[in-house]
Amino acid sequence: MHSQPFEDSAPREDLGDEPSGGGDVEPSDSPGDAAEGQAEEDVPAGPDVPAPSVDELRAAMDWAFSGEEVEASLLDIYAQHAHMLLDENRRVNLTAILDPKEVAAKHYLDSWRITQFLPLFGHTVVDVGTGGGFPAVPVAAAEPMARVTALDSTKKKVDFVQRSVDELGLKNVQVHWGRAEDFLQTERADFAIFRAVSSVRENVRTLRKVKQSVRDVVMLKGKSWSREVRAAEREAERLGFRLDTVWEHSLPGEMGEHVILVYQAPGSLGR
Repeated sequence: MHSQPFEDSAPREDLGDEPSGGGDVEPSDSPGDAAEGQAEEDVPAGPDVPAPSVDELRAAMDWAFSGEEVEASLLDIYAQHAHMLLDENRRVNLTAILDPKEVAAKHYLDSWRITQFLPLFGHTVVDVGTGGGFPAVPVAAAEPMARVTALDSTKKKVDFVQRSVDELGLKNVQVHWGRAEDFLQTERADFAIFRAVSSVRENVRTLRKVKQSVRDVVMLKGKSWSREVRAAEREAERLGFRLDTVWEHSLPGEMGEHVILVYQAPGSLGR
């Protein structure tokens, strides 16, 4: 694992579960688009398969985090959340990943590594399009002194994340139903994180009206990251976003090479 100033490189593996890593930025059932009752009917269910046991998921966490310095109690929390996620997935489509080891590596290890790279202690984090709670829940559980907002415009996903946060007792998370553009009109964030939400270009465009409210924009990407960066270069520059750091890391079990992109936003000026 290493960080570096941005240089182009060959494409990497996809994140693999892009629709579920975070909710879409602008789904049809967002506030103001439809009445809640009508919106709820538009959210499909996931595969109707029994969720793995907490013990099975806990063993998968041990496998995924092998060699990492991580508290056993944190992996306990991750296993509990994974069980809730996969159980709820039978009613609301939260993830296409069902294998316990893949869930542990692609959702939890991938999200946790943000906390190893970014100085989140005492800072505010907005997870844009949190979906089933990624990376908000793993990040908040790993760094209790960060103030995390899990943001999504799909009501059923927000309801699930709120229930899971309550059940896990995570006091440093607020869950918000709405759009990033609206939330950041009145709130500020040290880090706005996009995990598997649209392209780099669309992500910076999402923040164009609230770019002064954000210090750094963090994007978790897979194999197409360098192509996306090139495609977004002109738009990012026009809007005042500058690619600062690229951090490449590998998932276990040949699940691919991932990358964390950090863009400085206009709100970082004078920090």
